[in-house]
Amino acid sequence: MKIDWAALASVFGVSLVVTVALVGLFTVGIVALSKLSAPAGAGAGAGASGGSAALARTGAYACFAACVAAVAYGIYLIVA
Repeated sequence: MKIDWAALASVFGVSLVVTVALVGLFTVGIVALSKLSAPAGAGAGAGASGGSAALARTGAYACFAACVAAVAYGIYLIVA
């Protein structure tokens, strides 16, 4: 049995980068949603109002949609 170490390292590297990117994207979505639910008196930058709330919610949903799309694409690659 011969192992192609270059291919194995390539798969490991791509998997590591994509995993870190997805976790980071999901974290950005969570942070954007947490900006919406911060108490009004929690500090100078706490809470979002008006247009910034809509922008934060849209950004969070976009991050979550990108995560779902990446997971769905991964499942598609496995099944196909």
